[in-house]
Amino acid sequence: MFAAIAVLPLLGAYPIFVMKVLCYALFACAFNLLIGFTGLLSFGHAAFLGTAAYAAGHALKVWSLPAPLGLAFGAGMAALAGLVIGWLAIRRSGIYFSMITLALAQMLFFFFLQASFTGGEDGLQSVPRGSFLGLDLQSDLTLYYVVLGIFIAAFWLIYRTVHSPFGQVLTSIRENEARAISLGYDVERFKLVAFVLSAMLAGLAGATKTLVLGFATLTDAVWTTSGAVILMTLVGGMGTMVGPIVGALIIIALENKIGDVGTALASLTGIGWFNGLGESVTIVTGLIFIVCVLAFRRGVVGELIALIERLKSKRAA
Repeated sequence: MFAAIAVLPLLGAYPIFVMKVLCYALFACAFNLLIGFTGLLSFGHAAFLGTAAYAAGHALKVWSLPAPLGLAFGAGMAALAGLVIGWLAIRRSGIYFSMITLALAQMLFFFFLQASFTGGEDGLQSVPRGSFLGLDLQSDLTLYYVVLGIFIAAFWLIYRTVHSPFGQVLTSIRENEARAISLGYDVERFKLVAFVLSAMLAGLAGATKTLVLGFATLTDAVWTTSGAVILMTLVGGMGTMVGPIVGALIIIALENKIGDVGTALASLTGIGWFNGLGESVTIVTGLIFIVCVLAFRRGVVGELIALIERLKSKRAA
């Protein structure tokens, strides 16, 4: 998969678009670590994406830090926000946990709206790319492979976490929290560590996105972005390693290419309504979500895995 992504620019893919997909794929993978493997549904994960986006942008633009330090600072600030929000939220479970994360994330959103260093509604603009370990990031192709390297390293960290003894404890908490407590595990501590790790990785995605696009805006921290990452995870396949990547690709491709699809359909069918399809992207994504809930409960990757397992069972029989 990574080899295929690496050759996409050589095949004519637009590097900025693929890098945007990679950033949101990392965001979805970080969220999946929390909900898919720990069983914690956060409605405020955009807070960490936005915190890191603004922190990294400020460090790169105002403090003139090199790109690695700027990204690390953004991820660190997101981890700190995750520590505070997680410490407050894990004391509750279920919908109460979700609503606490949403409320605290909205508090951060309004802070970003009023703070001077964020630029308010105008956002933090003209963030320089700088260099990364001697590599000039002004070249889109150079930046592309740096972003791909960051994504691979973060994905490897998530993979090792899930398949470690720590990850197995997280899975046991998701499956039966009461039994995990009876076995002597400090469930709240494991939840908090998972929450902070997820927040840090989500922050790394936000910081990288700021480096790629050159700006950070309130869209990064708004509650609809938290809803979007939930949608990406569910569409791709919650609890799978590759599912969030597929889900991010589907949702981001729809948001960016649905207008072109509508124009093509209008020219083929002669129906003028299709020309406005680009303005109705939320309707299209909503329909996709409904179809997934009704027909693909496991998501795209989850259904493929289930199909492969059924075929293997039939062959074995």
